[in-house]
Amino acid sequence: MEVPVMTNVLAKNDAIAHSLKEVFKDKHIFVFNLLGSPGAGKTSLLEATLKDLVKDYRLAVIEGDLFTSKDAERIHALGIPVLQINTVGGCHLDAQMIENALQELDLDALDMIIIENVGNLVCPAEFDIGEHMKVTVLSVTEGEDKPLKYPLIFKEAAAVLVNKIDLLPYIPFNKEVALRDIHNLNPHAKIFEISCTTKTGLDAWTSWLRQQLDKR
Repeated sequence: MEVPVMTNVLAKNDAIAHSLKEVFKDKHIFVFNLLGSPGAGKTSLLEATLKDLVKDYRLAVIEGDLFTSKDAERIHALGIPVLQINTVGGCHLDAQMIENALQELDLDALDMIIIENVGNLVCPAEFDIGEHMKVTVLSVTEGEDKPLKYPLIFKEAAAVLVNKIDLLPYIPFNKEVALRDIHNLNPHAKIFEISCTTKTGLDAWTSWLRQQLDKR
């Protein structure tokens, strides 16, 4: 009985996601879905990205988390409009949650919405939430085996950011293997090697993101 139930859930979600895509297209809003495991550095990356883009674009953030609003508070401190969605144990955001959250935003006053999904390498990859693209963050502290162990989240990503590369001298992470596996899973993904601590690679990332935004 699990297969038809899951099929129905995804079908309903996809219908709502399609309507969200039409809204974003009509409003000329670029939306990306930020994915990664807990502790990968998604929020630190988001902070750095916002600080760069806010100079030229009108931004808003939707934060997904199990229970707390700690990440949303960090974004609010930057002066960026932010909405918190607590899933109360749910492992991902879905299109209905995003549709509900949008009621709180002035879509006519936005160029971009960044959605930071719940920290998880499985469920968020399966649910379309109306975004233009998915972006996956992989921390070197997680190990080079993660792309092959959780392939969908890397196959679905328009970009993969290998984060915390400043720690490479101190941990057993085989970067060449990780990059090879990501490329084999998704030859079209743009890969960035970054560190939010040392600011390494962030300019290349935000420059690429600006290009995607300007194509909207």
